[in-house]
Amino acid sequence: MNRTVVFLAAAGIGLLASTRLATAQDPPGQGAALFISQKCTMCHSVAGKGNPKGALDTINARLKPDDIRKWILDPEGMREKSKATRAPAMKLTKLTAEQVDALVAYITSLKPVKAAGAER
Repeated sequence: MNRTVVFLAAAGIGLLASTRLATAQDPPGQGAALFISQKCTMCHSVAGKGNPKGALDTINARLKPDDIRKWILDPEGMREKSKATRAPAMKLTKLTAEQVDALVAYITSLKPVKAAGAER
């Protein structure tokens, strides 16, 4: 069997197992799994993983949970309200209310991360 096929199969099994574990976890754990599965890291980052232009590590200092929820549910409305200019604009997601709750729980659970090389 080709090594690539074996690697991809193992990665798929690992992803499936981690997704199953996350769904059995608390809402922040479910939200973390959603953050990955919805490919939020294409535009956002957490703890240096993902697109650094949309770092969410300090989002709790700027936004309340209700505002984070509004960004997920009505990104265009929030873009206009906040006069955001970052491109491309955040896309509307098709998530259930429970998924949105889990994503908000995850984002609001984030702790600020010091930049690499910063003094301790």
